This record gives sequence, structure tokens and C-alpha cells, in this order.
Amino acid sequence: MIIFRYLLKEVAKTQLAVFLVIMTIFISNKFVRVLDDASEGGIPGHLVMTFIGLKIPDLAGMILPLSFFLGVLLAYGRIYAENEMTVLHACGVSEWYVVRVTLILGVVTAIITGMFTLYLSPMAAEYEYQVKDQLAADSGLSSLIAGRFQTTGNKKAVVFIHEKNRDDNTFEKVFVAQLPDQNIPEASIIDSSLVYAATGQVVEEETGSQRLILSAGTRYQNDIHNQEFRQVAFDKYYIQIQDQKVAHKRRKLSAIPTHELYQDHSPETSAESQWRIAFPLACIIMTLVAVPLSVVNPRQGKFGKMLPALLLFLSYFLLLTAIRSGIEKGSVPQSVGLWPVHLIVLILGASLLVKGRKSGRKLKAKIVKNKVAG
Repeated sequence: MIIFRYLLKEVAKTQLAVFLVIMTIFISNKFVRVLDDASEGGIPGHLVMTFIGLKIPDLAGMILPLSFFLGVLLAYGRIYAENEMTVLHACGVSEWYVVRVTLILGVVTAIITGMFTLYLSPMAAEYEYQVKDQLAADSGLSSLIAGRFQTTGNKKAVVFIHEKNRDDNTFEKVFVAQLPDQNIPEASIIDSSLVYAATGQVVEEETGSQRLILSAGTRYQNDIHNQEFRQVAFDKYYIQIQDQKVAHKRRKLSAIPTHELYQDHSPETSAESQWRIAFPLACIIMTLVAVPLSVVNPRQGKFGKMLPALLLFLSYFLLLTAIRSGIEKGSVPQSVGLWPVHLIVLILGASLLVKGRKSGRKLKAKIVKNKVAG
């Protein structure tokens, strides 16, 4: 029982450290991209952390198998390099016992990974699309930023506000350039009207459309056809900045709940459903590969087999990606799917395990003997 807890603790501790490091790297990369969108006005500043949080389930589902694989390699590699495993083997702890202990942690990791890939990741993706759709329709309410020229949601005006009151969404010193109708060929930017108002506010109607209400301002327009320049003062001026209500829609398969994927038998949904299952399966299958690959002698060090192990892991997921693309295009039958790739890696892991066992050595000797006899 002490050995059981020791092995689990070493792998789990290393896995957690690897997971946190990789997640920090990927989240930092996402944070930079989202922050760049926010600086350009595509995302309101107060939603930056929301978009980062919505990326976590998808990232965690992909990183957990890799962190578990590296955790096994690093933890057992250290134990082998420091001759601890040699002592354990001398005390009767077989390699198969190590595999069984590691499989327990692999199953736990697979369950957690399945929660992310099968449930949490689609929910997060769907919510992210809803937030993006809401922002597209809510461009007047939340994404107007003081000190920046911005196009309205219906692309019919450019707005610049000097100051914004976040408490009641009122604006001060508002400049609006109403753009010409793009459907009229002879329309020119010279025909655009310019509006300046002391204050403004966005109002959303029941239909979902939005209007910018300007107060105490002046409208300027140059009519090149009649060669007239008009200047009109007003108390209230209304500009339509959003024409339609937000529609609830799903734009990608990644946002469809898993149980709905199985109700559709198209190649795309079949590829997506098998892709989500692939990550939990990889946690179990790669256990059979990671344990024998973690065997190193003290002179090699714990990183002795890290490069070939990573290349094997990368090849595994590149094959999964290629076959997934083939399923989506119809070149790979849905009934075949990703299962051959899993089976190949499973056979490879089993062969690596058997190779170091007594029965495996006997089988290898028998095969060599038959070849020589033949």
C-alpha cells in the first residue's frame, strides 16, 4: 500500500506541475490574442477575462492527456535514474504492477478529460458564440469606447465619443459621420452628413434594434448635386445604429452538445464525436506506452527517452487529426473512424510491455528460433 501511494503521488504531482506549466503557456498566448482584439475595439475590456475563461475547458481537454503522458515519463524516469525502481523490482514489485497502478490514475484522468471534451467544452463554445453574437448586436451599448472612431453595427455610421459615463451609458461630445448608402452606385463619401452633439445615449427597442439619440447638436451636410451646404441645429437627433435582433445560432460543430451529435449521422458530426472521445481514450492507451518508455538506466538520466516518446505522442495525434479530416471529407468510412489509430497505439503499447516480461522474451526467442529453422 505504501508503494501504491508513493507511485501515485509521484506521477500525480509531476502531472499537475506539467499541466499547470503548459496551461499557463497556452492561456498566456490566448490572453495576448484576446487583449489585442480588445485594444482594437472588437471586445469590450470587461469581457476579456470571460473570453479567457471560456477557452479553459477546450485547452484543458487537450492538455490533460499530454500532461499525464509527460508526468509518467518524468516521474518514473527519475525513479529509474535514481535506482529506486531497481530496489522496488528487487522487493518483488513487477513492471505490470507499476502499469496497473498507473492505469488507475490514467482512468481518473480520462474521466476528467471526458468531462471537459464531452460536456464543458461544447457548453463553453456555445456560450462564447452567444456572447459574440450579443456583442455584434450590442455594438452601441457596450463596445463604444471613448477616444476611438468606431463603425456602428449596421455599418451606416462612424462614431467618435469624447467621454463615456459607464453608470448610465451616456456620452459627451459625440461626433457622427453618417456614411452613404452602399447600394446606391453614385453615392459618395462627400455626400455624408456630419453630426456633432453635446450629449448622446443608446436606446434599445423591443425589436432588438438600437438607436443613438443625440441632444443639443448641429448637423452639417454638403449636397454636391445642388451645390448647397446645410447646417441645422437640433435638440434631438435619432440615428439607427443596429437593425436586427440577435439570433440564437450555432456556427460550429464544437458548440453542439455531444448527445445531439449522435442524432446526426453526417460525416462531420461523426468526426467531431469521435474526436471528443479520442482524448479520454488517449489517457488510458498512452499509459501502456509511457510506462515502458520511462525505463532508463542511471547514465541516461530521466530525460533519456523523452524525445522519442514525444515524437510518438505527436505522431499519434497527428494521425488522429489526419483521419478526422478524412472522415469529414468522406474519404474514410464513418464506421472505421479513428479506431484503427487507437488500435495501432494500443498494440504498440502492449508489445512494449510484453517485450520486457519473461513471457515476452520467451515469445521473442521462439519467433527467432522458428525463423532460423525456416
